[in-house]
Amino acid sequence: MQTVRTQTIRNLIKDTDLKLVSGNADTEITSLVYDSRKVTKGSLYVAIVGANVDGHDFIAQAVDAGAAGLVVEKDVEVPDSVAVIKSDDTREALALLSAAWFDHPADKLKVIGITGTKGKTTTTYMIKSILENAGKKVGLIGTIEAIIGDKHIPALNTTPESYIVQDYLSQMADAGCDAAVMEVSSQALKLHRVSGMTFEIGIFTNISPDHIGPNEHKDFAEYLYCKSLLFQQCRHGIFNADDENLEGILKGHTCTVNTYGIEKKADFEAHDIELVHKPGYLGVNYKVTGEENFDVTIDVPGRFSVYNSLCAIAVCHFFGVSVEAMQKALKAAKVKGRIEMVKVSDDFALMIDYAHNAMALESLLTSIREYNPGRIVTVFGCGGNRSKLRRYEMGEVSGKLSDFTIITSDNPRFEDPEAIMKDIETGIKKTDGKYIMIEDRKEAIKYAIEHGQKGDVIILAGKGHEDYQEIKGKKYPMDERVLIADILAGR
Repeated sequence: MQTVRTQTIRNLIKDTDLKLVSGNADTEITSLVYDSRKVTKGSLYVAIVGANVDGHDFIAQAVDAGAAGLVVEKDVEVPDSVAVIKSDDTREALALLSAAWFDHPADKLKVIGITGTKGKTTTTYMIKSILENAGKKVGLIGTIEAIIGDKHIPALNTTPESYIVQDYLSQMADAGCDAAVMEVSSQALKLHRVSGMTFEIGIFTNISPDHIGPNEHKDFAEYLYCKSLLFQQCRHGIFNADDENLEGILKGHTCTVNTYGIEKKADFEAHDIELVHKPGYLGVNYKVTGEENFDVTIDVPGRFSVYNSLCAIAVCHFFGVSVEAMQKALKAAKVKGRIEMVKVSDDFALMIDYAHNAMALESLLTSIREYNPGRIVTVFGCGGNRSKLRRYEMGEVSGKLSDFTIITSDNPRFEDPEAIMKDIETGIKKTDGKYIMIEDRKEAIKYAIEHGQKGDVIILAGKGHEDYQEIKGKKYPMDERVLIADILAGR
């Protein structure tokens, strides 16, 4: 959202290494843009070199549209009236300029950044919930959405482009937020989406091989390095002491350090962990010791919920939140589509989870197996126009770790749903796992509920927070919570 404002180039580039190589430093800038199609009279256009498109190719178009200034990595020839700013990396320049354009909103908030392979989303919402229970007003930027007051903005990336990050933080400051909690992906750190700001707290949840390949990270070492960059731009760091790559993440850090964990010595430790499985309910009880000492109950199952909540407790300790407020909030903290328990029966439990690849599904099913359920029944499909390997892998994981699998449709996109299901079946046939195929997702869920047995845990995997199904380029409304309500009501 473009805020109505003007700034001089001199003001925008002060306190940065950006150099004005031609033109007038007192040129008034009316908007900051990085899409040449959005240039208007007085814009400062930042030419970004992308994976597929180079913004420098559109400089003539930007000048014709009235750009007052350009930010470039390459040498360009433009009229003398157009100011030119040179940078080694225009992505980084965009981040620095965006922070200045919105008057450095991160300085007006306590910004908490969370990085890690797993647990970012759940931990983000948990921290927001606890701080709000303690009377703070908290904004959020994450994989699912951005939340500013009562406004919910659906997300396109885990961490948006730097201009949007600064815009959101500015809106949060204007809305009277005390703090902002945001997911910070390795890609965001690599592409400077959060450069030009200092985080009050940086959090490391865990790391495992992921996001490695073309247009992401060339190898695990680069992935680890990019994650570690967060801890060179935060004042205080909170780290998972049990992660085997902690030393690599701490390399080069400039922040103070607190740790949390279950297995190793840490500032916040969980002891006496009890996995609670009652008819229709799964949860965890434990005792936190160290910097805080109290009993914790969370209505979200799994050992990873212990890690997520310990991390949230460490953050709240930093903010001086009372034990009573933490206990109340931890009991109430839930994240849409992340191990989301939905009450359907007193005999068996049902949950909705976003697990949409083999690693996430394996982690979830292994965690639920620790509860010794009667059976694990997994309902899932795979997205169309995506790697077939994911289908084989997910089929094999579910076949090994579920007692019964219901293969169904997810987002077929432009593929035949039946062909996708057959690919999943190829993977499941490598195991002894029992399964059935029901293409209609509502019918698949209905079958699972109607055939639920005492002590079962039914997992609806893959959709999570999504409330649509994508078929042949069109998104149709489909929220699993609505489907469940309709099934229970006999609709």
